[in-house]
Amino acid sequence: MNTLAGNSRIRWWIAGLMWLAIAINYIDRTVLSAAAPHLIDELKLTPEMMGFIMAAFFWSYSLLQIPAGWFADRFGQKKGLGLAVAWWSIATSIMGLATGFKSLLALRLALGVGEAAAYPSNAGITARWFPDKERATVSGLFDSASKFGGAVAMPLIVWMIYMFDWRLTFLIIGSVGLLWVIAWYFIYAENPEEHKYISKQEVSLIREGQARQHGDKSVRPMKWYKLLRYRNIWAMCIGFFTINYTSYFFITWLPTYLVKEKGMDFIKMGMIAALPLLCGMIIEVLAGWASDRIVHKKILSLTATRKLFLTIGLLMALCIGFAPFTDSVFMTVFLLCVAKSGTTVAASQVWALPGDVAPKNSVSIVAGLQNTVSNLGGAIGPIVTGAIVAATGSFTWALVFSAILVVIGILNYLFLMGKVEPISDKEQAPAHQASMGRA
Repeated sequence: MNTLAGNSRIRWWIAGLMWLAIAINYIDRTVLSAAAPHLIDELKLTPEMMGFIMAAFFWSYSLLQIPAGWFADRFGQKKGLGLAVAWWSIATSIMGLATGFKSLLALRLALGVGEAAAYPSNAGITARWFPDKERATVSGLFDSASKFGGAVAMPLIVWMIYMFDWRLTFLIIGSVGLLWVIAWYFIYAENPEEHKYISKQEVSLIREGQARQHGDKSVRPMKWYKLLRYRNIWAMCIGFFTINYTSYFFITWLPTYLVKEKGMDFIKMGMIAALPLLCGMIIEVLAGWASDRIVHKKILSLTATRKLFLTIGLLMALCIGFAPFTDSVFMTVFLLCVAKSGTTVAASQVWALPGDVAPKNSVSIVAGLQNTVSNLGGAIGPIVTGAIVAATGSFTWALVFSAILVVIGILNYLFLMGKVEPISDKEQAPAHQASMGRA
């Protein structure tokens, strides 16, 4: 044991890598959007072709959430997340070699395959490496990276394309992920006890602070379809769908809304559109920390705390429905910042819930199941918004519809979700009795 590790903070180094993984994840999925005008001209792509290429990511990303979660729980998050980042980074780099529609479509599908493992793996790592009192803090921290990635990616990538070209930009951005993979394999260990430089004090702090310890290799993950027997799983999936439906507005239609409906010039819009994401990034970390303090100090029960922060967050998110009814651009932007911050307050709890309720060694599967349903919000939300705008000539009813879904989310968390506690793992078979093919 390293003598310098007496006051080790290895888990926070790991949290930093988890944050970076999500930031890289969002930057890599944004490169294509920034490069789209160049791709359309150089590769002779029609808008319809580009639409299919953009959507292809969500097909594989959504469908692979549960398998990616199973892989991470079964074989460990070191392999699960490490291989995932390597896969999607290579897919991003190779995109610079694309010659047309078919190659771009295939590489975009491959990107979704790799990125599917990021959130389920991070949820599993949080359950293994952090005491329960830090769960929402870490969940809020790593998810906040998505807002950072979304806010900085577009101006950064546009600048890189301007300085170099789109092909070299794909290569450079992809290479960043491969550097992350090297650091991951040197720093991360599957369980705290296995880390080379961790102190005994930190291992005790982690393990003694966990009501349920994950990482026991003698227990196989629960089969994903058996999780559907539990109302809390349904509540988690439905609630996260309503959150994600609203969240995706900010990274899809918001620029168009600010320019077309609020009359902003393009340059000003670029700066303003980043504000809700940046506000959300900060608020999410604070919300996760605050909820952990409330649970740890026993001010409220875990169930009451999760429901309180989910409800507060979604009440804030309701501001998206009021934004179109003001003529003040300042007030519109303020309401949108509050709404986006509200979705992140809720998200800090959403990503803590898998660790709260999952059976032993099944956190990544629960997170993957939750994220599969939630990403339907991302897949259909922009389409529904576009259809409403086309039918009405305005964003007003599109944003009101988002607010209606938010109300459904509030009712879901208040009444469908029951007591937040671990699902019984009595149905899980020991490893020597379970077949990998059936898991």
